[in-house]
Amino acid sequence: MAPPQRCPLCRQTFFCGRGHVYSRKHQRQLKAALERLLPQVEAARKAVRAAQVERYVPEHDRCCWCLCCSCEVQKHLSHGNLTVLHGGLLEHLASPEHKKATNKFWWENKAEVQMKEKFLISPQDYARFKKSMVKSLDSYEEKEDEVIKEMAAKIREVEQSRQEVVRSVLEPQAEPDPEESSSALGSWKGRNSQVASNSQQPSYLDQPPVPDLDWMEAGQPLTFIGHQDTPGVGNIHSGATPPWMIPDEEHSPGNQQIGPSYEEFLKEKEKQKLKKLPPDRVGANFDHSSSTSAGWLPSFGRVWNNGRRWQSRHQFKTEAAVRNKQKEKS
Repeated sequence: MAPPQRCPLCRQTFFCGRGHVYSRKHQRQLKAALERLLPQVEAARKAVRAAQVERYVPEHDRCCWCLCCSCEVQKHLSHGNLTVLHGGLLEHLASPEHKKATNKFWWENKAEVQMKEKFLISPQDYARFKKSMVKSLDSYEEKEDEVIKEMAAKIREVEQSRQEVVRSVLEPQAEPDPEESSSALGSWKGRNSQVASNSQQPSYLDQPPVPDLDWMEAGQPLTFIGHQDTPGVGNIHSGATPPWMIPDEEHSPGNQQIGPSYEEFLKEKEKQKLKKLPPDRVGANFDHSSSTSAGWLPSFGRVWNNGRRWQSRHQFKTEAAVRNKQKEKS
């Protein structure tokens, strides 16, 4: 009898020797495993002629399971901040170790011979991939240099505009010439007098006359004497209290109370508790505010009645029947 063997694809131990690899179940499992690996290999083959270079991201650290070598393989090839897509898988498929393991796997599992070439990369194809990778790296660096130059130009423009704004703010303003100011004031007076003379003539608009401003002299500048605020009246800009923060006399807290008091809340809470109790309970109608003597004794339960218990029971039933009749009549 042949020694037991374990099939990693079917995940079971068999005792039929080499006959297990020809079984329908084993061939079905083998085909499904190869179909899971084939899309990744085909995507790597497309990168042989045109390698793709991208900036490194954590997702580029993904690995794929090589069915022939029974090990994990780095899918992409990363170095620093750059990543060559499918570079790691192509390097593994072109290695002699993978070729040797593939031949062994195909012999042990009796896979289709035509599919073996799909999982292998020839040295010529790998050399072609290296050349395309070098070209892609050069083009990527050129694009990065152009982007860096554009960003540097934008930064210089922003910095230059900022310096111009700061320079215009910090430069001292030119002082006005006294001769120019006097001439300007004279011309202004002349225009005002002309307006005043024109306003005296009758017009259909009935405009009010412009006041004469000849009292202003060139040597006497105007003086600001400050805001004339009425005492006790102000606004929020002068430090007064805003109107929405002034307490209203009608709705002050001392005159009106919002909501019930704490004592009323406790009383209502006690009433709600009593409503949940049965109305015919012992002592439900007892008036706690009534005055009782020291010799008062409760009259419920007929504890102090004379006679046997069945007499008290019959008496209680009779009284209950009388009360029920009275309720029905009412």
